[in-house]
Amino acid sequence: MAALANLGNAFVAICTPGSLLTMAFGVFVGIIFGSIPGLSASMAVALFLPLTFGMTPSMGMNTLVAVYIGGISGGLISAILLNMPGTASSIATCFDGHPMAQRGEAIKALGLGIVFSFLGSVFSFIILTFGAPLLADIALKFTPAENFGICFFALTMVAILSSGNMLKGLLASMLGLMFCLVGMAPIDGTPRFTFGSTQLMAGFDTLPTLIGIFAISEILITAEEISTGKVNIIQIKKAKGFGFSWQEFVQQLPNFFRSSLIGTGIGILPGIGGSTSGMLAYVTAKNMSKHPEEFGKGCPDGVVATESANNATIGGAMIPLLVLGIPGDGVTAMMLGGFLIHGLSAGPLLFVKNADVVYGIFAACMVCSLMMLIIEFGGIRIFVQLLKIPKHILMPLILVLCCVGAYATNNRIFDVQSIILFGVVGYLFHKFRIPTTPFVLSFLIGEMMETYLRRGLMQYKSFGAFFERPIFDAFFFIAVVILVWSSLKEFKAFKKKRAEAGH
Repeated sequence: MAALANLGNAFVAICTPGSLLTMAFGVFVGIIFGSIPGLSASMAVALFLPLTFGMTPSMGMNTLVAVYIGGISGGLISAILLNMPGTASSIATCFDGHPMAQRGEAIKALGLGIVFSFLGSVFSFIILTFGAPLLADIALKFTPAENFGICFFALTMVAILSSGNMLKGLLASMLGLMFCLVGMAPIDGTPRFTFGSTQLMAGFDTLPTLIGIFAISEILITAEEISTGKVNIIQIKKAKGFGFSWQEFVQQLPNFFRSSLIGTGIGILPGIGGSTSGMLAYVTAKNMSKHPEEFGKGCPDGVVATESANNATIGGAMIPLLVLGIPGDGVTAMMLGGFLIHGLSAGPLLFVKNADVVYGIFAACMVCSLMMLIIEFGGIRIFVQLLKIPKHILMPLILVLCCVGAYATNNRIFDVQSIILFGVVGYLFHKFRIPTTPFVLSFLIGEMMETYLRRGLMQYKSFGAFFERPIFDAFFFIAVVILVWSSLKEFKAFKKKRAEAGH
């Protein structure tokens, strides 16, 4: 009851005209940053951080929350319309969102993404408000062994994503692992595969890699289509409201709850992030679906799964930040800086000394999610007009933004060069029909997996000790079952294909 009373007081405190306008502006700017390939939610929060200096602690943190929520959700716009994820969290949205847009269902794809982004956020914020301390205690039980188990489990999802073409999927996965090994090794800092280059010492950054694989490769593919005169004009089908029916909404509810739980759970674990939760939710939805063959061809389930999960990660990532003072991802690390700037100490004492700030953040999360829904709904018909801009005008503008975003990540030209490299890799993947998803999943998870493995070995002295931890055993067992099941399925499909070829 005390929590409800504090939450009610917080809602009253933030629902002033000045506060609402500031948060609405934060959400709007976040959406803009999230929707432009090369920019990100982290960049938006970093830019807003100095602007909060003159604000009260509660108002300052609420503004950063607004930018965070807008930034994560905004990534779906470019992912669906341009096949270029605005943020790493929206990678999996490209897989079905863009094919839906290509067949004229851009409004429906955007509508599904926006509504389930909102619902995923609200789901995780309810859990954050009423279960933060309990969930933080559970998160503390996760040692490097458990985190390695989750990463290993996530990596085995490559087997499902490569269904129907296992060899090409495994090739893409191995290439992803190869690129993530470049640079200084975690823990001991040994240089690997740098070939004497100081630029390669830091390895390939995540954002430039994703910009290259998705955005630059798409620009190259479009340039080739323009030169051969094969550019398709996309017709935008008219639709009312969010573009989908009440019956379709109800059908997606099991998918939504499952994906939101995955997103919140992954968000609670520091260092894993929204890109992984979106991928896991997408693969789980495909695995649980009655029509898995439709995924990747414009299946609404894929959009719902990834957008529910990546927005639910926001509330999950806030739990270790507020309760333990441990940032769950790059954006919450920026927000931790915001706490320090305003003289607040994130952790257990925050709930005692600054309960008004904590519950103000809880209330702001709910209000900003609603603002995000309203702003994006109001812009759906404007966003889809991107599809009408001639490609020869749009693509050079996107290329410039990609270069600016890549450079702004670490202020080094090498990152701009990296997007060209990975753009060529993505283009070759397209030409040889190699899936990019296993590459991206392996690249994102590879470094985390190695880090947790080495930390676990340092803590427990042997890999065998990992199997004495029940949570690790559960994830490891499920991963092995998935690998065996996928291999048998692939082998049966191969035998069937050979039998049909023999006749």
